[in-house]
Amino acid sequence: MKSQKLSIYGIGNPLIDIVIQAKEEDLDSLNLDKGVMHLVDETRQKEIINYFNDSNPKYFPGGSAPNTLLACAGFGISSLIAGKIGQDAFGDIYLQQTEKFGVISGLVQGNGPTGSSIILVTPDGERTMNTHLGMCKEFSENDVDARKLSESSYFYFTGYMWDTDPQKSAIKKAITIAKENNVKIVFDVADPFAVDRNKDDFLQMIKNDVDVVFANQAELAILFGMDNVNSSANELMKIVHRAGIKLGKKGSLVLDDGKKLHLPPQPISAIDSTGAGDMYAAGFLASISKDYSSKRAGEIGGLLAEEIIQQTGAQFEVDKINVLRSKFFE
Repeated sequence: MKSQKLSIYGIGNPLIDIVIQAKEEDLDSLNLDKGVMHLVDETRQKEIINYFNDSNPKYFPGGSAPNTLLACAGFGISSLIAGKIGQDAFGDIYLQQTEKFGVISGLVQGNGPTGSSIILVTPDGERTMNTHLGMCKEFSENDVDARKLSESSYFYFTGYMWDTDPQKSAIKKAITIAKENNVKIVFDVADPFAVDRNKDDFLQMIKNDVDVVFANQAELAILFGMDNVNSSANELMKIVHRAGIKLGKKGSLVLDDGKKLHLPPQPISAIDSTGAGDMYAAGFLASISKDYSSKRAGEIGGLLAEEIIQQTGAQFEVDKINVLRSKFFE
């Protein structure tokens, strides 16, 4: 029997999120740059955990691309998440989570710890991540399921996959398979530091391989060397057909075949910005999988981002996902 055609094949870093409420002075004491993702080793993670030994951390299965794909699956879009986890308690939790949300697991298990990220949330809702990739960094081209990818409509990945050579080789192989099979390629640049480290690679990839780009204002500024978001958006329009640009409290921009549309935000109060970009991507991806217009995709992406920052953690509960699915995708 022929297998069901996948809408989205995603590759990402499956991480357990350890969410801790922090103050600005805590970040200063730990010498952390606010609002960015720091790659750290196990020793540094223990140092941060020990600093907050009186706190009450919350644990959530996360990782940027997995967050997006879990939500897409919950919205009824057939989605697969590929990545590498350990044969440990965190890995078991992760596999249970994929089953709970109905996402197809392309996860492989290796001999090492499942990756984790300590997310420090300040009172303004901004999150500062301290990530130990664990087995994530071992994901390689041998772990890509060429058949399932070739039968998908979209291939989705983020700039976080550019942090190790095995991951990078896996993405390059996946891009080749996607292009050979007319699978549309969707890229979220993911993080200002990721852009800073890989600017030239990202620009070349967007120009030559990518169909849809997600980015925020800070990432675009680094990518094109200009602070004015309209100017950087104009540069992006020259090299990609479709994009969603997140502007935080100013809403978002949608780029569609040379047209630029500003979508205003809703008045809300942010509790925790963790997952805002991931849910924007989920809303946009799920929408274009349903053949919605770019404008509608941007609207739904923005509404889901605003919804997630009014709660703690980067993922909706299943009952909430079902409500959102009924509202936007049925």
